[in-house]
Amino acid sequence: MAGAAILGRLSWHVGRVVALRDETATARTITFEVATWPGHVAGQRVDLRVTAADGYSAVREYSIASAPRADGRIEFSIERLPNGEVSPYLTQDLAIGDLVELRGPIGGWFVWHERQAEPIQLVAGGSGIVPLMAMIRSRVATRSAAPFRLLYSVRNPDNVWYRDELQALSADGIGVTFVFTRTSPPTWPRPPGRIDAAALSEASWSSVLSPTCYVCGPTSFVECAAGLLSALGHSPDRIRTERFGPTGDQPRH
Repeated sequence: MAGAAILGRLSWHVGRVVALRDETATARTITFEVATWPGHVAGQRVDLRVTAADGYSAVREYSIASAPRADGRIEFSIERLPNGEVSPYLTQDLAIGDLVELRGPIGGWFVWHERQAEPIQLVAGGSGIVPLMAMIRSRVATRSAAPFRLLYSVRNPDNVWYRDELQALSADGIGVTFVFTRTSPPTWPRPPGRIDAAALSEASWSSVLSPTCYVCGPTSFVECAAGLLSALGHSPDRIRTERFGPTGDQPRH
């Protein structure tokens, strides 16, 4: 059942790689076809298990990047970590036709449902865009009228994931604001720097509208963004966060 969060009730599924697409120099989107996939809700994640020829296996948890689909296909966008055990294989060696085991979907709190009609504020740091992109894509796929805004913080323009898709969304009425922390494009109106109260206030819904806020990224980014949202008057029970662990491989609440 989609939305299940108890690992004891979840089964492993076999996914076959059917498409690969580079997002940046270090990030790749992988599309799996999973014949037995039970469905998911935007914002959920899975355990992904890879097994080497000698039988050694490793499990990592990744957020789902795609909206729910009826054809059993799901996407993951994964960043290659310099000292990662699994991400280098997934982003460099995995090939079309390869098989990988997946268990999920996992999570029932950091999710967006089609029935939600309130304004939605998304705040992403780096690869934290992944589950938020699933929410945006679900909103588009279901033709929801819920107002969406995204504030996306990245180091420089070359680190933007889903660049063309986000540009198209901006033209389609979904507010997208970038904050570049290291290098910004020429003539960019804001100098490079981390998100602050001014940037968040300009790019986000007013707290008087009672939006639901989803914040995802590295722990320090999430703590900063959640604190800024609270300072701007957003109720803590309207701020949902998901943080990456110290390895960057596994998201956590």
